[in-house]
Amino acid sequence: MKAYVQVYTGEGKGKTTAAIGLAIRAIGAGKKVLFLQFMKSKVYSEHTILPTLTNLTLETVGKPFFIIKEGMKSKDELAKWGDEVVVFESGNPPKDYVALIEKGYERALAAISSGEYDLVVLDEYNMALFFELITWDKTKALLDARHPETELVFTGRGAPQELIDEADLVTEMKEIKHYYLQGVMARKGIEN
Repeated sequence: MKAYVQVYTGEGKGKTTAAIGLAIRAIGAGKKVLFLQFMKSKVYSEHTILPTLTNLTLETVGKPFFIIKEGMKSKDELAKWGDEVVVFESGNPPKDYVALIEKGYERALAAISSGEYDLVVLDEYNMALFFELITWDKTKALLDARHPETELVFTGRGAPQELIDEADLVTEMKEIKHYYLQGVMARKGIEN
């Protein structure tokens, strides 16, 4: 069966959720899945259930804080996050985070090229690109190395046009309305 490259992007909720649904559908059909999370830590609820599923490997390369480029958010909004956010100058991302993402990239490259997995999900990879933690050239090398029978899914806001152009399927999640704007923080089991 021919495999494709999918991208789930956009400002709306549901990119990781859609990828989890696809992964569950794949293992239900007897396929082997690697779900590799970039820019996340193990605080999300999927870390309770996904590791228990046969034929699904969940790995995470991230830290328990957010990173953001200078000027993207107001000082008031950043103050709400406190120590959970690291602000960096554009073009100069935190080196320790770059090293983590590089490690995840190497894992992804090995998995995608080996043919060991039927489906590889690179969750929040688009954000790693956006924050300049990984380059487009490396991403293109990843795409070029993909085993022809390995379906590849990229998730995260801000997918670059180059990735969209390379993909076979692109879904943009669009936020119409969200209770976050009323001050509701992420709820365990729903948003995280």
